[in-house]
Amino acid sequence: MEDERELEDPCFYAYLDISLENQCKELCDYMQSLGADIPDSSGVLDDDLTHIIESCHFCFQENKELEMEAALNSITSLLVCMDMNRGESLVKKFCKKLTREQSKKLEISCLKVLYLLYQGLQTQSTPRYEVYCELIPLAGRTGQIMSVFTDTPTLKKSFPRVTIDKLQHLYRLIHEALLKCKESEKAAKVIMELLGTYTPENASQAKEDAQRCIVSALADPNTFLLDPLLALPPVKVLEGAPIHELLTIFVTDPLPTYLTFYNENKEFVDSLGLSHEENVRKMRLLTFMQMAEAKEELTFDEVQDQLQISEKDVHQFIIDVLKTKLVKARVNDKQKKILVSATMHRTFGKMQWAHLRGTLGSWETHLKNLSNGLTAVVKLQADIMNKAGLEGSLAPPMVL
Repeated sequence: MEDERELEDPCFYAYLDISLENQCKELCDYMQSLGADIPDSSGVLDDDLTHIIESCHFCFQENKELEMEAALNSITSLLVCMDMNRGESLVKKFCKKLTREQSKKLEISCLKVLYLLYQGLQTQSTPRYEVYCELIPLAGRTGQIMSVFTDTPTLKKSFPRVTIDKLQHLYRLIHEALLKCKESEKAAKVIMELLGTYTPENASQAKEDAQRCIVSALADPNTFLLDPLLALPPVKVLEGAPIHELLTIFVTDPLPTYLTFYNENKEFVDSLGLSHEENVRKMRLLTFMQMAEAKEELTFDEVQDQLQISEKDVHQFIIDVLKTKLVKARVNDKQKKILVSATMHRTFGKMQWAHLRGTLGSWETHLKNLSNGLTAVVKLQADIMNKAGLEGSLAPPMVL
C-alpha cells in the first residue's frame, strides 16, 4: 500500500469503550460538523446508521485520509455488531459509498476500510460475499489486488458454502482485477480455475469465459505451454470457431501458418485486443522450440527460413530465446549452426508421456542397481570384519 500500514494491520480496528448508541451520536455530530444535513441521533441504531451512511461521503476529503478512515472504521465497527438480518441492506449501501470513483489516495483509504469490514463479518455471513465482490474491483483500480487475494484455494476456504455460480462470478472479478494490476500469470491461473468449474454438460454456457481464457493465455508473454487449454470442456465447445483455430495454431503450427491466418482474419485478431507483433514474437519462440525438439543442430538458414528473420537478427533471437529459459543452446558462428542441449516441449502429448515414462524407468533401474551394489559392498565389509574377529564391534549392516 502507499500508506505505511498494511491492510491486515489489527491497529486499524477501532475498539471503543462506549455503547453503540453513543457511537451513533458521536458520528451524527461529526457528520453535522462536516456539513451533512442529518437529524440528531434518535437512539435507534438502524435509523441513525442509515442517516450516517447516506452522509458518509462528507468524510471524503483530500489530505484528511486518517480522519476519514477513523470515522469510516467507526461505522464499520457498528455494522459488524448488528444482526445481519437487519444490517445487510446497510452493509450494501456502505459498500456502494466506499467504491465510488475518487482519487487514488481516497480509494486506498476506502479499500482499507472495506477490507476491515470484510474481515469483521462472520465467515457464514451472507453480506460477506457481497462485500468481497465490491472489494475486488476497488483493489484492481488501486493496484492492490495482491493485498486482498492470494490464491484460489484460500478463496474457497473463505467462502466454503458459496454456490458455483457465485464462485464463478468471483473468479471473473478477480481475473479482471489481476489483469489491471498486470498480474498476468495469476490471472491465467484464475481463469483456468474458472473454466474448471464447468462440466461437459454445461460447458456451452462458458463460451465467453473460454474465449477470455484463450486471449489471456495468448497475450501473456510468459505462457508457452498452451495445449492443456484444448482439453477443457468450455474450449472444446469452441471447435470450428476462429478463436479455437487461432489457439490450435499456437499449440501445434509454425509461424507461416499464423501469418496466413492473420492475413485472412486481421480484423478478428485485432478485435480480441491481441498485438500482432507480440503474436509473431511468441510464434517465433514456439516454432523454434518445435525445431529444437526435432533436431539438436540447426543451421542459420533453417532458422531464417522458418522464422522469417535475416541472418543479422539470428544472434539477437537466440539471446531472446535463452532469456526465456525455454531452450538451452549455443551458437557456432564458424559453421553457422545452433547447437541445442535442452528444450522445453511445446506440447506434452502421448509421445512426451511415453518418453518421460521411459526416462523414469531408466532412473528406477539405475537406482536399484546402485542399491544392490552398495548392499553387496556392505556385506563384503561385514564378512571381512567377521573373519578378523571384530564381530563384537560391528554395527548392524545397512539395509537399502
